[in-house]
Amino acid sequence: MTASTASAGSTDPGVAVLEWARELTGPALRSWTERLPPAVAGWAGYHLGLQDEAGRPLRGYWGKAVRPALVLTCAEAVGGGARDAVRAAVAVELVHNFSLLHDDVIDQDALRRHRPTVWKLFGVPAAVLTGDALLALAHRVLAAVPGPETVSSIAMLSGAVEELVEGEALDVVFERRSEVTTAEYAAMATAKTGSLMGAACGLGALAGGADAERALPLVEFGRHLGLAFQIVDDLLGVFGDPRTTGKPVGSDIAARKKTYPVLAALASGAAQGRTLAGLYASGDPLSEADLRWAALLVTDAGGVRAARLAVERELEAAFAALAEAEPAADSRRDLTALAHVLTRRNA
Repeated sequence: MTASTASAGSTDPGVAVLEWARELTGPALRSWTERLPPAVAGWAGYHLGLQDEAGRPLRGYWGKAVRPALVLTCAEAVGGGARDAVRAAVAVELVHNFSLLHDDVIDQDALRRHRPTVWKLFGVPAAVLTGDALLALAHRVLAAVPGPETVSSIAMLSGAVEELVEGEALDVVFERRSEVTTAEYAAMATAKTGSLMGAACGLGALAGGADAERALPLVEFGRHLGLAFQIVDDLLGVFGDPRTTGKPVGSDIAARKKTYPVLAALASGAAQGRTLAGLYASGDPLSEADLRWAALLVTDAGGVRAARLAVERELEAAFAALAEAEPAADSRRDLTALAHVLTRRNA
């Protein structure tokens, strides 16, 4: 089955592509995770949703499969087969989950996907070591079957990891700075989120038989989509419903994160933005009433409107890059549908 046959006739083709990618990638992800050293395999299986905290197997992988969907669909976009790109999809998803495990420790997030995070349940060392193991495993997955694209794929993935780490480091630095511009934030978020989504598209193209030059426009498509995806995630961090996001209400504001809508509100010059700045500068914990008030301040100061405009700009740039890649018509429709579902979500 291809992405196009999976999405054909669906009321939401983008969701259908995600479900197809999850079904195609899930068994391979489970198989590779079981090859981890026993000391970390259980923690990894718990984080990925393959088993519960007691080690009892669960039915399937709980991730959204965003990055595997990009890998598999981009492989088809250049004339290759999705099954030829499954290893690349697994590798990218392992790197993504490495970053999530470390993110949860850095941000001290107690919940992910409606369950306690690994560090919260098993301790910080468990989360750090599991993340390290997934990163190493990702490179082993790509190297497992030597081929003409193997060296290029490993280099592309490694470059994305370096950029991702740089983005994470900047995110930490920004928390300590009193002023951050939306342009600085966009560069950080492109590194933190866009780098791996760009690599997902590029790795899919390489696995599908494209050379590095043909893969470049698809990489750019993924990078722009990644920034749009992150800004939407920022909006959910302010307004998301805990029942769908799996995180506490207003979690980003509670942590006083400088996300795109917050930064746009702070830079607005409006009275609401100044009030928000005072709230952020206060060292006092924020109550649920404070969080609701802060969300209203972000909206009234124009932060939400600015964030949504930024999402639309990045989508336009992503679609321009996709057109330059000249993908197969069916794949172009699938990637467009996928981009729309990723930037119009509520979880």
